[in-house]
Amino acid sequence: MSSTNDDESSPIWMATVSAPTNIACIKYWGKKDAKWNTPTNDSVSVTLDQKDLRAVTTAAASIKFEKDRLWLNGEEEVGASDSKRFRACVDGVKALAADPSKWKDLKIHVSSYNTFPTAAGLASSAAGYAALVAALAELMSAKETYQGQLTTIARQGSGSACRSLYGGFVAWKAGSAEVSTEGGTPWADSMAVQIADENHWPELRAVIMVVSDEKKDTSSTAGMSTSVATSTLLQHRIAKVVPERMASIEKAFLEKDFESFGELTMKDSNQFHSVCADTYPPIFYMNDVSRTIVRIVHAYNKWAGETRVAYTYDAGPNAVLYTLEKYVVEVGALMAHYFPSPATATTAAAADGYFNDSTFANDVTAFTLNSELLAATNKTGRVPNAGDVKKIYHTKSGPGPQVLSNEKDGNLDLKTGLNTYINTPK
Repeated sequence: MSSTNDDESSPIWMATVSAPTNIACIKYWGKKDAKWNTPTNDSVSVTLDQKDLRAVTTAAASIKFEKDRLWLNGEEEVGASDSKRFRACVDGVKALAADPSKWKDLKIHVSSYNTFPTAAGLASSAAGYAALVAALAELMSAKETYQGQLTTIARQGSGSACRSLYGGFVAWKAGSAEVSTEGGTPWADSMAVQIADENHWPELRAVIMVVSDEKKDTSSTAGMSTSVATSTLLQHRIAKVVPERMASIEKAFLEKDFESFGELTMKDSNQFHSVCADTYPPIFYMNDVSRTIVRIVHAYNKWAGETRVAYTYDAGPNAVLYTLEKYVVEVGALMAHYFPSPATATTAAAADGYFNDSTFANDVTAFTLNSELLAATNKTGRVPNAGDVKKIYHTKSGPGPQVLSNEKDGNLDLKTGLNTYINTPK
């Protein structure tokens, strides 16, 4: 945190932070307490590397600001600064500031952008609210009174944002309404807990297939509410299924047992979408392309005689495929075969931006797929067709929020505190 202008009577204090997205392996779906934004069950996720998938947020405070303002992806969100979620994050961090009296009456300007599609089922809100809380905490030198307290604040912005405040493999414990801090805040133990950091399983990789970058038809908040009210399968899942799976997948991850980790991840994704189908009226986040990817994954694993790749889908059609470093090029080549880039030249896949990683793209284009593998996966009925997948990301597990430079990376003008980020569609 630093003052960014020379006006000693009304300085602008500013901090810039980036935060990652995370993709759940054991998912939560439903609110236990809507006011405090707590979940019906525990969940656990992998925090992804910020090289390409992150939110970058600049927060500033000054006596010269007339009101709180928020810009998202270059556009001002009128009224958003008064929203329950935004206020919970701002006011929650202010209460933990090293000098609360300094920040109490100062207005806040925030500018944030995502480097990946927003509201398309890739946990953009998780990255965004984690970055907001981390930037505010950096700005105000906030100090937790107990470990994980900042994650309970981020949770009130977006539930899964609490998991993005840590790197690696992170659990969100559902907590209890009876647990309160000395200040009387309930659900004080509904927080994120790091199970293992990003260096624990360095061979783990993720291939993300963006099937659609459009905003989903049914928001997660609306979908959860309807499912809690109408799905009998969800109640069984909460009571019987999730507790066992949480224990099993944590053990698998700590032991680097991909066979177990992958099977549990796929089964939990399947059950989550079954809950959505069991909701009345039903909710469908996956589409035909999503389901085709599922069939190809199972055909590939059957051919290999082991689980080499595992899919998971959040509330959207986009596939996240977990695999290991030794198989990731083969997985990428297999998916690129059935879902090719519109580019025709052999090296154009890297040049046209279809892959985020040019080295990975070149490795994929140079890889020769086994003819028996293709024969096995051809039985899914998929015919290679360009355009069904918009982009492919190659990434791995990464760390939590990172403090950036206001001068080089900031989204607010150093002298005025106004938004400088311009969204340039790629």
